[in-house]
Amino acid sequence: MNTKASEKSIVKVALTSLAGTSIEWYDFFLYASAAALVFPTLFFPAGMDPLVSLIASFSTFAVGFFARPLGGVVFGHYGDRVGRKKALVIALLIMGVSTTLIGCLPSYAMIGPAAPLILVVLRFAQGLAIGGQWAGAVLLITESAPPNRRGFYGSFAQAGAPVGVVLANLAFLLVGSALSPESFMAWGWRVPFLLSIGLICLAIYVQIKIEDTEDFRKLKEAKNKQAAPGATAAPKARSPVLEAIRLYPRQICLAAGAFLSVQVAFYILIAFVIAYGTSTAGLGLPHSTMLFAVLIGAVAMIPSVLISAALSDRYGRRGIYMLGALLVGIWAFVMFPLMNTKSFSNIVLAIAVGQVFVGMMYGPQAAFFSELFSTKVRYSGASLGYQLGAIVGGALAPLIATGLLARYQGTFAISVYIAIASAITLISTYVLKETNAGGGKGRPENGRDLLGREPVLQEQES
Repeated sequence: MNTKASEKSIVKVALTSLAGTSIEWYDFFLYASAAALVFPTLFFPAGMDPLVSLIASFSTFAVGFFARPLGGVVFGHYGDRVGRKKALVIALLIMGVSTTLIGCLPSYAMIGPAAPLILVVLRFAQGLAIGGQWAGAVLLITESAPPNRRGFYGSFAQAGAPVGVVLANLAFLLVGSALSPESFMAWGWRVPFLLSIGLICLAIYVQIKIEDTEDFRKLKEAKNKQAAPGATAAPKARSPVLEAIRLYPRQICLAAGAFLSVQVAFYILIAFVIAYGTSTAGLGLPHSTMLFAVLIGAVAMIPSVLISAALSDRYGRRGIYMLGALLVGIWAFVMFPLMNTKSFSNIVLAIAVGQVFVGMMYGPQAAFFSELFSTKVRYSGASLGYQLGAIVGGALAPLIATGLLARYQGTFAISVYIAIASAITLISTYVLKETNAGGGKGRPENGRDLLGREPVLQEQES
């Protein structure tokens, strides 16, 4: 394949991955907005204390995160055994179906306690899907990209997260502005969920049009040769998930720690701030004000993801990642005082700057995490590190922030919580070794990263 055709193929995969992750995260983040605005009223008994119903709603939100490691295990095994593409297609289908069904779910007033129970089951299915989707989308790109552009191309899958936030908040804003508050609560909130049926169409496109990665095809060919008649008998293959845990326990745990600050800050900035800004215990502002502010913050995150990933190709992953964590920890003590002014411009500034700093970590992460593991267990290893960090960080962040607000009647404790998560990320990332040995134009001649440490890539096979 000539260079031009190869580049065209990589761009096609990158754009398809961006579309897939954008719609998948749109589905996942719709739930975050609805958990703050709609579900406390519709899916829990009337007469509950508003703060209690909000905590209950965020608890169902957290269920999706606890399902994500299971999704990472199941899809990691499947993706390392039969292919990145097939695993991604199944994850997209599960997400599309479960999100569409949430849009059809009767309220508590109609079917009683069955409503929140079914909601939890569907949220669990969303978590399974997102647990398998991330590594599939990331590996389709990073394993296809040139080593010196792996960070940049991998960031297209990462950019799907802020794009998904933009789409989810835009959907709620458009539906909310077109309907009365009564109509929105009665049926209008369902429309954004029903639109996710488009994810099913995208899954079919990926299955038909996108090839699996060259790295996986080579691995498959090697296995086929070992299985051929007359070939030396190969050792019995272990489960890729168990093999990843056996070979890379340290990398998995440290990757989870490195992801902590991203998840805590991100979900506070897209979910908790909506509840805080609109509740009587917080700022008491209109829903549209907070949704629009979060939307602008997500838009600001997109170039941060792409630029920081491109810089990680030139200067290494770790230094840029750690700088983002440091800035998030500092900004945590600035953003809430800005929000508490109730000025729309200050609220936007608080959220947007925070998201830019989060993007500095999230951009290089696709390449960083995939480079930590060898090809035969890469799907499983990257998924486990990512999803374990998501449980400890994203699942609990809105709940912990709401509990701290209720306990201390202020936001300073929430800032401390974000800073602690950032400190753990700083330490975890520092202990991990630099993975970018690509020698991009602008890398120091001695091959060291911004922290002066030698880059080390995992071997393709262990």
